[in-house]
Amino acid sequence: MKIDIHTHLLPPELPRFADRFGYGGFITLEHHQSCRARMMRDDGRFFREVESNCWDPERRLRECDETGVTVQVLSTVPVMFNYWTKPEHGAELARFLNDHLASVVKAHPRRFVGLGTVPLQSPELAVRELERCVRELGLSGVQIGTHVDGTNLGEPHLFPFFEAAAELGAAVFVHPWDMLGEARMKKYWMPWLVGMPAEVSLAICSLLFSGTLEKLPKLRVAFAHGGGAFPGSFGRIEHGFQVRPDLVAVDNAVSPREYLGRFWVDSLVHDPEMLRLIVRLFGSEKVALGSDYPFPLGEAHPGSLVESMADFDVKTRERLLWRNALEWLGRSREEFGS
Repeated sequence: MKIDIHTHLLPPELPRFADRFGYGGFITLEHHQSCRARMMRDDGRFFREVESNCWDPERRLRECDETGVTVQVLSTVPVMFNYWTKPEHGAELARFLNDHLASVVKAHPRRFVGLGTVPLQSPELAVRELERCVRELGLSGVQIGTHVDGTNLGEPHLFPFFEAAAELGAAVFVHPWDMLGEARMKKYWMPWLVGMPAEVSLAICSLLFSGTLEKLPKLRVAFAHGGGAFPGSFGRIEHGFQVRPDLVAVDNAVSPREYLGRFWVDSLVHDPEMLRLIVRLFGSEKVALGSDYPFPLGEAHPGSLVESMADFDVKTRERLLWRNALEWLGRSREEFGS
């Protein structure tokens, strides 16, 4: 069994939200070839080329079967967070995306699990949509960005959202988007290679240092891309906490080390030594298979790195391939017919 917690989905068509809301910046889809489309900014700027596996459930299922993936956890493409929009417009866009995603899950409930999106620019509206996702649409949780239009996740006004997620038992998946420092990273695809790992580490540190995880021990949160830069810089983070508590421990006096094993990361690190590191650091019970399907920076054959680790025993590989995902999602194996 393999459960992939990190996969992205779009509707086959996107409304012209700029026409509806009266301002621009939204993503549109241009189906310029059979089974291919361009994601475009509505001002005509190109964002990304995608294939039909980004919106066609039947193709996704065929490719899952080819790679032995039992279940995909679906979430939107992060550029669709749109936290910069007016709150009521962000809520409308989230409802549109969530209704589509839920319909795909409903059609294939043994193969897909859904994570919705919420308008975090308004925590009140975000909680309302989170409740709808879980209680009405039957989704297992939500995917959120590493920041809210420049605001870090540990800021006090966002706490009610995380509190609601903990109370609802909703899984939260944190994914990098709109990377910091992009003005200095125009070449070499560096926003994706350097910015994304930094974003994830920043999000983890913000939730740790702010005390959000301390106050919400039942919150089930997972971070994309193996925790980004956090594992490689954890020694520095912990040391800084110890030697300059006047600067670091201002909102939470608990050491970052105490939170290792309290949250999940996906396995998308592309390197055996890094996979060994995150398993040692976070624990074999807190790393779950994630591929970033269907994008090229992901793992083309989901789970192949985990399966190649001869020094991992059967129990560890089993945990990474599916057991940890079920625990994070709050789901049971029987729901998926295995």
